[in-house]
Amino acid sequence: MARRGLSTIMLNRDFAFLATTTIRKSRSRQCSPQRHSCILRASYSTRLSANARDLVLSPDAPDLVQWIRDEGGFVHEGLKLENEGSTGLGLVSSKPISAGTKIISLPRHIPLALPPLDAGPNQTDAILLHLAEVLPKELWTLKLALKLLGERAKVDSFWWPYISNLPKTFNLPIFFSEEEIQSLQYIPLIHQVKKRCKYLFNFEGLVNSVVEGLAPEQHPFGGQHVDAAALGWAMSAVSSRAFRLHGDIMSDGKRGGTPMLLPLVDMCNHNFHPNARIIQETDGGCDKGFVKVVTEEKIQEHASILLDYGPLTNDLLLIDYGFVVSKNQHDYVELKYDRALLDAAAVTAGVHSDAFASPARWQREILFKVQGDWAIQKVILGGVDLVDGHLLATLRVLFAENLESIERHDLVNLQYLAMEAPLGAANESNVLRTIIALCAIALGHFPTKIMEDEILLRKQGNSEAMKLALEYRIKKKETLIGVMRDLTRRLNNVKRIKDKDIAEVD
Repeated sequence: MARRGLSTIMLNRDFAFLATTTIRKSRSRQCSPQRHSCILRASYSTRLSANARDLVLSPDAPDLVQWIRDEGGFVHEGLKLENEGSTGLGLVSSKPISAGTKIISLPRHIPLALPPLDAGPNQTDAILLHLAEVLPKELWTLKLALKLLGERAKVDSFWWPYISNLPKTFNLPIFFSEEEIQSLQYIPLIHQVKKRCKYLFNFEGLVNSVVEGLAPEQHPFGGQHVDAAALGWAMSAVSSRAFRLHGDIMSDGKRGGTPMLLPLVDMCNHNFHPNARIIQETDGGCDKGFVKVVTEEKIQEHASILLDYGPLTNDLLLIDYGFVVSKNQHDYVELKYDRALLDAAAVTAGVHSDAFASPARWQREILFKVQGDWAIQKVILGGVDLVDGHLLATLRVLFAENLESIERHDLVNLQYLAMEAPLGAANESNVLRTIIALCAIALGHFPTKIMEDEILLRKQGNSEAMKLALEYRIKKKETLIGVMRDLTRRLNNVKRIKDKDIAEVD
């Protein structure tokens, strides 16, 4: 059961649903020599080390590589699975592999996905699809998680060689204790974690009300009770491993995006500078190589196989995958848009303007054009653009001396830092100073400083979750410091322009 006494939003890492020992006894009792997949399971000899077996769902998990080959897939002879610690198994090279080499190929029937509604699903799949339809689109991970749990419950699932090699537990924030969640120190992420946990607890009730009273052969989870922690395990497996691939052609002629679990492919680690990539065959008649992984560069012996999961922030990497990346160019800090906060930042920077409290009519009209007919709720600092475009344009307008100085420019250009001092050096200096002060204010809202966090990180006895929370909040603060450094460099350049202009006037 979830530890509701400690927190209504906390999930227990150790849940009762489908315990490995129970499922194995059930399999041995119900499988007979005539059942083909049971014979296959017996014939697979696992290649995992003792340490690796402790991390995966089943200690006697079948050989995943051999299963893929037996099912008509291809796995390069230079690949092997290794223990990656708390993240489970990872794919590495056992010898050098040339660039442009196909290293994995999966036939169409190996990826695990929800069947389409028009495919005439069986009764248990139809119930899963009904439950999935209740969920909003953005919770696609939970939709596919239902299918994963259903297959895990089956005595004779085709995907058991894959599922049994999945991690036993996940170190994701939904499984953090209340103290570990609060240690993230970043309100937007804490809100998302609690929101997910609350939804899982609520969905638990819905799932069990739908399947209550069903006969075992009709029950999508083999007659077992599904709790929030079981749903959390399955959703974590999906969020940290699934890929959105091109689905079937829709009525409008476009291909829908279909979330799928790709056995073995999902054991490639993430890097923004990958050494391999996924290729999907979109030819409907091509079955053997539905999904391929091809090397992008020469891979040395003992090197991890790396894929780029996409331009993800550390928030998404942590909540979905359970890790964070140093110097992540896509990471940013989100702030609530508040003109009073901007005014406070300007005062701190020593460049206060009355326009923050009472902008002129022409400023209000231009700000409406810049911001559109919707109110700005939040702005971001960091990421590829470094400063939120709406924030940048707003400050440039508020510090503008007159309408004429703005009318000479395309308003869209006011949203980009690449435009060097579009409204003059004095205006740009005030803008940059204000944003730097805003970063300093945001840093001050964190309860601890980086130095304190680093001391805590070195402290003995921290849980893996606490270490992850500390690493996350350190990198969040480093993002703000990085923005301040970049803007300070730009401010120095603007000062040189300003001094040059003064010298020319003299």
